[in-house]
Amino acid sequence: MPTPSATPSATPPGSTPNTPNTPGTPGSSAPDARTRTRRARRSGPGRRHRRGLATLTALATLTVGCSALRAQDPDPARASAPAAPPAAGTPAVQAAQGQAAPAQGAQLAQAQAAQAAQAAQAALAAMPAARPQAAAGQELNGRLAAAEQQAGMQQVLAAARRWGLAALPLRPPAPPAVKPELADGPGVKRLPGLPPVVYRVPTSDKVVFLTVDDGAEKDPQFAAMAAELGVPMSAFLSDYLARSDYGYFRGLQAHGVTLNNHTLTHPDLRRLGPDALQHEICDQQDHLQQESGTRPHLFRPPYGEYTEAALRTAASCGVTAFPLWNEEAFPDHLEWRYADQEFHPGDIVLTHFRAPSGDWKGTMPDMLRRVVDAATAQGFAIARLEDYL
Repeated sequence: MPTPSATPSATPPGSTPNTPNTPGTPGSSAPDARTRTRRARRSGPGRRHRRGLATLTALATLTVGCSALRAQDPDPARASAPAAPPAAGTPAVQAAQGQAAPAQGAQLAQAQAAQAAQAAQAALAAMPAARPQAAAGQELNGRLAAAEQQAGMQQVLAAARRWGLAALPLRPPAPPAVKPELADGPGVKRLPGLPPVVYRVPTSDKVVFLTVDDGAEKDPQFAAMAAELGVPMSAFLSDYLARSDYGYFRGLQAHGVTLNNHTLTHPDLRRLGPDALQHEICDQQDHLQQESGTRPHLFRPPYGEYTEAALRTAASCGVTAFPLWNEEAFPDHLEWRYADQEFHPGDIVLTHFRAPSGDWKGTMPDMLRRVVDAATAQGFAIARLEDYL
């Protein structure tokens, strides 16, 4: 198949290349006088002189630049070492050795080198001191963080005094990267394939967990106290008590309180059949998701009573654990499950949303004060249950 023709870039072998005509005799290949003059200028001593000056200037500028770079070198050994002379045989050295300039050219080159050195030093002086500025920035950030932490501590201290605490509450550790395994054992009861029933969270952290049930009393002072002190809590709501003001519980949720399931009407689950269990547990799951925007994964059975059927029903609508409790808190006292009457790592504390009454001698802020003071006195922090379950 023929290929498109192209203009050849070279003459055929064996032929004499055409020499372009120059001014003079037409067709002649001999250069005229003006051509010889231009060639002489390009190869004469003036040309060599200018090239020598350029070479010396380049060497001087490179030397100054290398010195400036060594001044910024973070390695003290390299920074203090003298500059090595250019290696013999490099193009720059060969040019300087083979084309020595006259005295006047050398003086001009020295002046130009001095000017280049001054310009390099001025540029170096104008450059920002990167490492000292970074160190200063780190120091400033550290001071700001410390000041913010100090301000936060002052706010919590002022809140502790305002709410009458005996001491500043202890701060909980960071949540565990991996939640504890809830295997059958001390503090945990588990049947294969069903949500675990947890009395005490398996952890060595000196933390206890505050949980508040039902939802009858909606005390704004309690909500303000918990928010100002930063006390983590978990709420377990029964719809028939909470429905009058779910907005109150959404306000708690905005400060980190998780809203969990405690059935629709607070029945004894041991007396319910499959349909009633589905209604009490799963319908309240739906209600809480609608009211809070989040589907609960924790369920507390009323009175702490449950059956295997209740565990299975709860699991079918998204429940992953049944947290019960070790201690119960009142405004005027604590009730202990164990004879030593002390907190243990991972204990769950039960209390209620209640107003003053015959068996509730005080307010909800009184109850919260008692729990926080008791935990602090024993060296425990109050942590968030959902960080561990």
